[in-house]
Amino acid sequence: MTLHCRTAFISDVHLGTRGCQADLLLEFIKTLDCETLYLVGDIVDGWKLKSGWRWPQAHSDVVQKVLRMARKGVKVIYVPGNHDDRVRDFCGIHFGGVEVVRETIHVAADGKRYLVTHGDEFDGIVTHARWLAYLGDYAYRALIALNTRWNALRRRLGLGYWSLSAYLKLKVKNAVQFIDDYETALTEEARRRGVDGVICGHIHHAEIRQIGGLIYINDGDWVESCTAVVEDHNGVFSIVEWAKAREAWIDRQSPSRSKPLPGGPVLEPASA
Repeated sequence: MTLHCRTAFISDVHLGTRGCQADLLLEFIKTLDCETLYLVGDIVDGWKLKSGWRWPQAHSDVVQKVLRMARKGVKVIYVPGNHDDRVRDFCGIHFGGVEVVRETIHVAADGKRYLVTHGDEFDGIVTHARWLAYLGDYAYRALIALNTRWNALRRRLGLGYWSLSAYLKLKVKNAVQFIDDYETALTEEARRRGVDGVICGHIHHAEIRQIGGLIYINDGDWVESCTAVVEDHNGVFSIVEWAKAREAWIDRQSPSRSKPLPGGPVLEPASA
């Protein structure tokens, strides 16, 4: 099965942590047939380097698959985030065909221009109170551990993936206000830059919407929601919720039928 698109955006994978959904991400990128792949930060979690890094084979498989895509001609652009901020020291350098940049402008198929940035610089906690960011990261990991156990129970009951952590986060008033403030700050930066919109990650909340006449796009994460953003060949962006869409990928009982993914893109049978 193949997901045909012009561009794909993924971020907040957090390779090296227990909460990383590397198996699901590997499934997703194996379906991709794209011209450009953006890695929009927090791909590898450098914050865990000193305390309990976890690196199973699936994490290596994700890295190898991305490098293989680059060797086969896919343009891979890596925009580091705050958890992999050490990679920012290598901006302007290519690694195995992967270009590392601090930020960039993506020109969509319809000519619209988008600022592509991880987004942590617009998070006041990360910027001005790094110790609080580390504390919040610890609490967040505890919530993700609970989320993992919750979904293990759901699988035993024959139920699909559902993010308890994302649900709880959006039920907290301060978290909702933080997301709204973050989205507004990013779109205002896009306005200041004179572009049509912004594509980012960081807050683990996938979203595509207009704010003040500009387009705000967040590609989500691969810890809670397992989401990505894809652009088709007409310049239309869609969110792919892979935890839900994967059923179309693994259903091979009707290989002659194209299957729409939630959000719009079409998942087509691979040619023989």
